Amino acid sequence: MGARVLVTDVAWPTTDVERSVLAGAGAELILAPPGDTAALAALAVDADAILTCFRTVSAEVLDAAVRCRTVARYGVGVDNIDVGHATRLGMLVSNVPVYCVDEVADSALLGILALARRLIPLTRDVAAGGWGRTVPGSGSRLRGKILGLVGLGSIGSALAERAHALGLDVVAFSRSPRPVPGVRWAASLKDLLAEADMVSLHMPLTDRTRQLIGAAELAAMKPTAWLVNTARGPLVDTAALLKALEHGTIAGAALDVTDPEPLPADHPLRTRDDVVLTPHTAFSSDGSLAELARRAATNVVDVLAGRLPATIVNPGVLTSAALRTPLAAR
Repeated sequence: MGARVLVTDVAWPTTDVERSVLAGAGAELILAPPGDTAALAALAVDADAILTCFRTVSAEVLDAAVRCRTVARYGVGVDNIDVGHATRLGMLVSNVPVYCVDEVADSALLGILALARRLIPLTRDVAAGGWGRTVPGSGSRLRGKILGLVGLGSIGSALAERAHALGLDVVAFSRSPRPVPGVRWAASLKDLLAEADMVSLHMPLTDRTRQLIGAAELAAMKPTAWLVNTARGPLVDTAALLKALEHGTIAGAALDVTDPEPLPADHPLRTRDDVVLTPHTAFSSDGSLAELARRAATNVVDVLAGRLPATIVNPGVLTSAALRTPLAAR
């Protein structure tokens, strides 16, 4: 019998792409039905590998997966995987850090444009039978304004290129600054927040970045500024953001990710005219989803075949005595 690959969840209609990649290596794809942690752990017992999108792969699931050699993430962030525990058990963890750069950068720009052109209140007014003349306020001119990027990896850099085309000035903050054409570096996050007319987050979720933007950071922003988050919901203190919007501390927000996710059906952020809210779909397009499925499945196939995958989240496992499979260099 070939290897069994447990897919915990997917956010797209079919698993045809990854099923094909795995079948080419003689591996069988097992798609888990919805269920609790115990149900997922029961399925993990016979898994040689785990592929996961958003579902939590906890220590309980990993302990049950006694044959599992690798856990592969469909996506960039690995905050839904207990990476430390996987490392202790000798499982290699991989991700797909580059597959939706254009899509997420486009989505962040879409949020900025929607806030600038007041898309939400105007379309709601038209849908209700109006024609915009009764909606107070006017749009904002973007040219000459300052975009602040918190984190400047591939997505932040792609957004910076788009921002320059609109005539925006770009300033960035990162703990590891590097020369980037057309981008100024802020000395601190506080300095960036005070200067920027719009702040876009492009950081991974870690213990260090959780609730990076809270009440104090929102208070440091201009009252006319917008917050854009296409990265991870818990980077922002949701209660503090709602209060900042209600009190006029900032002028608006564009969110593709929230904390919690999804927001409760009656959450006030869902209906505010100064909030552009989308359901964690910034990464999604016909091209990006196919590429993501192929790359994630290929990472699994590589490990099962004794090869190093394209990306390794926990490289320390390679020298661990607990490593469950010998891996040759690529």
